[in-house]
Amino acid sequence: MKLTIFTHVPHCKADNLYYAYAPYVREMNIWGKNVDELVVVAPFSLGNKTAIDSSYSHQKIEFISVSNFDILSVKSILFTILELPGLIWTIFKAMQSADHIHLRCPGNIGLLACIVQIVFPNKSKTAKYAGNWDPESNKPWTYQMQQWILRNTFLTRNMHVLVYGEWEGMTSNIKPFFTASYTEKEVTPVVQKELKGLVDFIFVGTLVKGKHPLYAVQLVENLHLKGYSVRLSIYGEGVERELLEDYIVAHALEKIVSLEGNQAQDIVKKAYRDSHFVVLPSESEGWPKAIAEGMFWGCVPVATSVSCVPFMLDYGKRGVLLEMNLEKDSAQIAAVLQDQTDFDAKRNKAAEWSRGYTLDVFEEEIRKLLNGSRCDF
Repeated sequence: MKLTIFTHVPHCKADNLYYAYAPYVREMNIWGKNVDELVVVAPFSLGNKTAIDSSYSHQKIEFISVSNFDILSVKSILFTILELPGLIWTIFKAMQSADHIHLRCPGNIGLLACIVQIVFPNKSKTAKYAGNWDPESNKPWTYQMQQWILRNTFLTRNMHVLVYGEWEGMTSNIKPFFTASYTEKEVTPVVQKELKGLVDFIFVGTLVKGKHPLYAVQLVENLHLKGYSVRLSIYGEGVERELLEDYIVAHALEKIVSLEGNQAQDIVKKAYRDSHFVVLPSESEGWPKAIAEGMFWGCVPVATSVSCVPFMLDYGKRGVLLEMNLEKDSAQIAAVLQDQTDFDAKRNKAAEWSRGYTLDVFEEEIRKLLNGSRCDF
């Protein structure tokens, strides 16, 4: 079987291997285990691989480079208009030779692929919608268009559309799904963590406004000012780093907030295991991996009520749902900090739930999808 993937994720090449954002590549390597040939249609970058990049492991891989594009300015719109015929033709030819078509949405390449797949109604197809599927949420019109095409069973045929959470009005081709990071072999007893002494918080994610890393800093700062012994470690890079650095210095938080940058998976995994809480005050998520991963290692999750997060946290029984009100949210966390029994109950429930979504289960569900069997999630 030839599996052809269409994604907006930028790729680069080093040592004759193709690299891209590690969580995405790890998932694609699982899909690749079940096929003879892997074709990737994606933008190509001349930049060097980074600490958060990983390589494909498939022995027979073909990379088809396409231009990345956006429609955020007059110049980019003109560029897109000129590039569009070539992009559509490249996507069409790649789909024509594929045995199974796999779309990664939402994204610009995903949008074009959503449109082109309409002319291949008999091809076996899947689409992974990695964003917030909630029909009531605010999102760009390009995302709304992708959702409309994907859930239209007349335009989109012979396709499983994998989304995070269960929503009203889901058509027959929409399948609730999940993302996994760890294997069954990594499941070990949850280590007891006392709330006496220093309490560790961890933030993992891109440092951008939408994920509100500054709010995570302010939460921990507020708890510190209320007399709690707390510390926050921030893993990730992004345009908000300078803002965070300036805030930390201006408020003399150097001893309780550290910026760790991008780190390898093993380092982040150890940080989860050593932390009490994982915090992600994000505006929009699909399946927030940082929250699921922290829960796996026994962190109490602290996150906003977006997408399927309320379901993940069992509406507060497995964690703390943020209201984005500093005093109210600080009070919610403080209540857990003062109650070891509640803390233990939340973290044990969080770990038990997250460990139900392992890579072993994930791989079996993907195998079923590629073989045309019914998915159990």
